[in-house]
Amino acid sequence: MEVIQSLLEPCDRATYGEKLRESAKKLGKTVRTVQRLVKKYQSEGLAALSDTSRGDKGQHRIDPFWEDFIIKTYTQGNKGSKRMSRKQAALRVEAKALELGRDDYPSYRTVYRILNPIIERKEEKNTARSIGWRGSHLSLKTRAGQDLSVEYSNHVWQCDHTRVDILLVDRHGVLIGRPWLTTVIDTYSRCIMGINLGFDAPSSQVVALALRHAILPKHYGSEYSLHCEWGTFGTPQHFYTDGGKDFRSNHLSQVSVQLGFVCHLRDRPSSGGIVERPFGTLNTELFSTLPGYTGSNVQQRPKEAEKEASLTLRELDRLLVRYICDRYNQSIDARLGDQSRFQRWEAGLLTAPPPLSERELDVCLMKEALRRIARGGYVNFQNLTYRGEYLAGYAGESVVLRYDPRDITTILIYRREKDKEEFLARAFALDLEAEELSLDEAKANARKLREAGKSVGNRSILEEVQDRQLFVERKHSDRKPSRKDRRQDEQKELRSPQKPVEQPEPEVMEADEILSASEPETDVEVFDYDQLQEDWGF
Repeated sequence: MEVIQSLLEPCDRATYGEKLRESAKKLGKTVRTVQRLVKKYQSEGLAALSDTSRGDKGQHRIDPFWEDFIIKTYTQGNKGSKRMSRKQAALRVEAKALELGRDDYPSYRTVYRILNPIIERKEEKNTARSIGWRGSHLSLKTRAGQDLSVEYSNHVWQCDHTRVDILLVDRHGVLIGRPWLTTVIDTYSRCIMGINLGFDAPSSQVVALALRHAILPKHYGSEYSLHCEWGTFGTPQHFYTDGGKDFRSNHLSQVSVQLGFVCHLRDRPSSGGIVERPFGTLNTELFSTLPGYTGSNVQQRPKEAEKEASLTLRELDRLLVRYICDRYNQSIDARLGDQSRFQRWEAGLLTAPPPLSERELDVCLMKEALRRIARGGYVNFQNLTYRGEYLAGYAGESVVLRYDPRDITTILIYRREKDKEEFLARAFALDLEAEELSLDEAKANARKLREAGKSVGNRSILEEVQDRQLFVERKHSDRKPSRKDRRQDEQKELRSPQKPVEQPEPEVMEADEILSASEPETDVEVFDYDQLQEDWGF
């Protein structure tokens, strides 16, 4: 799996050929065989990595009479209310051989081997809609047919989204709707590892933000009034989700390769109980106690929900973080014994997880693209031209661009050497350094310019952005902000860090400065009182 994931990473042809030869040597196979494995993995997934088996696997080299007798005897012995074990079936075989006077009957081990697949299929059918407990261990079934046995903390994480049943308002008290909540759950301990709360609909970018929050150590200020720290962090080995487009995206595949975990899809919807159950708990214990709660049934929404709505996105975030830290993660799960979720997570760690820096995660959770550096150190991406320092010396080389889809005016440029990446520079879109431009806006602008028969470039896109901003400002002066605008403002306010207001330090003045400051700035005319009496007679 590691070899194939390394070969799927984007690189130039020369580097790929070198990596292919090293992979073949590492696996002890020919280059052509490794190429077939990669192609098979891309079409079939993890099932392609299973070992090739004999053509007669599963067939028993015994007399067909005995095989048929064993299966019929066991099947008839378990019809209706009757129950027959494997051992009893083996005794029936021995009795039948004695009756027929044959000594070539199969041993009890052979009987067990024939009946084991039938018993396993029966057990799988009976437990098809269960969570997957096998004794004291939890096993998860993937869509590729793999069984994930969850054995320790940070082994398997799960992720899912839900629409929160609360109506929120903006800072001015205007109703803006219900937010989305994305949670990341540790399967072993059931701890909530991280969240993302906002108005953005589910996407790979939202999943990446929730993962980033789950991986990093979490620190909150005094305004959250926490009694317990969140405490959980680290990187998973497996990421288990449903089959939504956001979980099948190339972006999430790139993130998994960079952070070193493997993505799996659930075999069936009923396998998502572990990650979906906290949504119900949050509804009953937190959201239902807050103003603006709508209930899970929109048709039966309380009439006073819109009138009572008064929470902003930031206020809901504070309440949610406090509930998770002080109550949910500190509570005992019914299936986990007498340990709280956080205690089980802490006790289930094999080693202390090494914390990653925010810069590492900022790079890993961005999208990437391959480009070639043009002469003069320029890079072209999405019809925009970028320029970065020190890039002129790498003209002609293939590089990796990493960018935030919410603002592509700045990109990060890396050069790959074998399995390592070297950061080269930040590149800025010419003429757009002071602007913000999302990937979707850039595509839409380029499409409009082409339809109008105009050339697409930095200057034309800048003019379109500025004209649109002027148009929006005129519209805003004529009407109130739309619900979408208010949602975006609330989202930016939540994601922007709160900085304390810095008070200016008092200036220390020297003695001569104080004297000079006390002197009047303008000249004062002084009159002689006796002379005035003599001149004016008063």
